[in-house]
Amino acid sequence: MRAIQFEAHGPIENLHMADIPMPETGPTQCLLKVKAVSLNGFDPMVMRGIPGLRTPLPMIPGADISAEIAEIGSAVDGARFARGERVGVEPSTEKGMMGETLRGGLCEYIAVEADQLVPVPDAVDDLAAACLPTAYATAHRMLFTRGQIQPGEKVLILGASGGVGTCCIQLARMAGCEVIAVTSSAGKGEKLRAIGADHVIDTTETHYVDYVVETFGKPRTRGAGGGVDVCVNYSGGKDWAQSFKTVRRGGRILTCGATGGYDPKTDIRYIWSFEHTILGSNGWQREDHVKMLDLIAAGRVSPVIDRVIPMGDIQQAMHDLQDRKVIGKVVLQID
Repeated sequence: MRAIQFEAHGPIENLHMADIPMPETGPTQCLLKVKAVSLNGFDPMVMRGIPGLRTPLPMIPGADISAEIAEIGSAVDGARFARGERVGVEPSTEKGMMGETLRGGLCEYIAVEADQLVPVPDAVDDLAAACLPTAYATAHRMLFTRGQIQPGEKVLILGASGGVGTCCIQLARMAGCEVIAVTSSAGKGEKLRAIGADHVIDTTETHYVDYVVETFGKPRTRGAGGGVDVCVNYSGGKDWAQSFKTVRRGGRILTCGATGGYDPKTDIRYIWSFEHTILGSNGWQREDHVKMLDLIAAGRVSPVIDRVIPMGDIQQAMHDLQDRKVIGKVVLQID
């Protein structure tokens, strides 16, 4: 069968199409015919090699999969799943993460444990299902389970054009919040406004801290103050300490990653002076995956898909993802 894999860490050019044996289906597993796979921001990082993460080689990338059951293992309860059923996959397991330490989904067939399968509603197509769970279910957990966002709150979203960011815009808007999206170009900004952002900050023109202060007032430690109620910051890096300047007294800072650097400088005076609450969200739970499928099926959220490509276009798509030329998700359709 065809698969996309890399045999050594390094540049994206190490990715190539390979002909590999069909996987064997264990008694507790299901063999899946993969229909679509979306890329995530960590895919290029895994390719380059992440310190402390032992990635067995060769590795097939791809954590977010939509598929059809082709074969059911002998010990799998036939009442739970049926051949031809459409499913998504929970890529994070006790043994590791698919695409990082376990074989991912950029291949024609894959065998996974039946417990990893999540039924896909008929109203959710394969492309939308493939956008879950890594970015979209993580956004759901971060905003609702951890962040407890409320109607009327002002929510500032850094890195708003990525997979997590585009979902945060839609979920915050759905919750009745005032959404402020931060991006790096006017072209991206137009698309973010189209999916629900009330305000768009183009950082090539205006610094987001200046925009927040001018629009909502400067946060104050005493009396009525300005600022936003919630700042979503999964960039870290140079934006970590800067983002504290946008949040009102008693506000929250939400994070689920550190795409701009995991050990930034900070200024803890803001944390105690403004009584900020910093909330981390470590990915998602199965219930977040299921909830997102239900929201998509109901038409309340629509995954933002930058493009749909064949397997052969993987290198260019990965370069564009790494260079931040993507809005939302890139989905590979497996023919």
